[in-house]
Amino acid sequence: MNGAMPKLPIHGAGLGYRRELMNELDSRVPDVIRFFEIAPENWIDMGGALGRRFRAFAEQHRFVCHGLSLSLGGPAPLDEMLLRKIRGFLDEFKIPLYTEHLSYCSDDGHLYDLLPIPMTEEAVKYVAARIRRTQDILERRIAIENASLYVNAPIAEMDEAAFVRAVLEEADCDLHLDVNNVYVNSVNHGFDARAYIAAMPAGRVVYLHMAGHYCEAGDFIIDSHGADVIDPVWELLDYTYRSIGVRPTLLERDFNIPPLDMLVKEVVRIDALQRKYLQASATRLAHG
Repeated sequence: MNGAMPKLPIHGAGLGYRRELMNELDSRVPDVIRFFEIAPENWIDMGGALGRRFRAFAEQHRFVCHGLSLSLGGPAPLDEMLLRKIRGFLDEFKIPLYTEHLSYCSDDGHLYDLLPIPMTEEAVKYVAARIRRTQDILERRIAIENASLYVNAPIAEMDEAAFVRAVLEEADCDLHLDVNNVYVNSVNHGFDARAYIAAMPAGRVVYLHMAGHYCEAGDFIIDSHGADVIDPVWELLDYTYRSIGVRPTLLERDFNIPPLDMLVKEVVRIDALQRKYLQASATRLAHG
């Protein structure tokens, strides 16, 4: 493994918290689910019965926040009012981790998609300054997520892995590594997914995502979060744990959401892989 293990605010395997699952989760949370993830934009101003249900649940379970609309690479000014609301939300529910996409999604209005940032030195400095400002307002470190990309960046002075590393270094922030996004981009843009994982600074990786996707064509896939995780992505997660170490890992499922018991099977598979590498690490330590 390359790099030191970061101090992690959460551990184990998690699941995205969705309204479709609330009835089942209110009745029973399977032991294998160690934490949940939400988009803060969807819950900050939620009132009424739904808001009360969420608050009651959040008081008893660990959560992570994954933002949708900050548009770190966008041309419009940062939404500092939103960031202050997010800071209050994180504080209120003692949420230890906030992550956002390394992309942009607004330009004089929300574009409802995650678009690629030009992979240039100028863009590195621009995005890193916005991340530092975000961290100042939130009064905590954040992690940025490698985004799924369907078109090449409009200008590229470096490849995606080098761009991500440069932003992390310039901003002094952490990495939310989406394993499925690495796989999606490796197919769509023809690079080695394992080489990309190996190029990431392990000491900054604090959190992982797993998800399913949709095959538009043999060499073009869409990060849909609406299907089961496929075997090549499971193999890439195995390689990730072997390469950089075990990290808290969340199963994303945003569409075509099956019953909880079906989702839990995939969470169990994440947990089993984590245990495999944690036990191997413990054995090595025990034998010097």
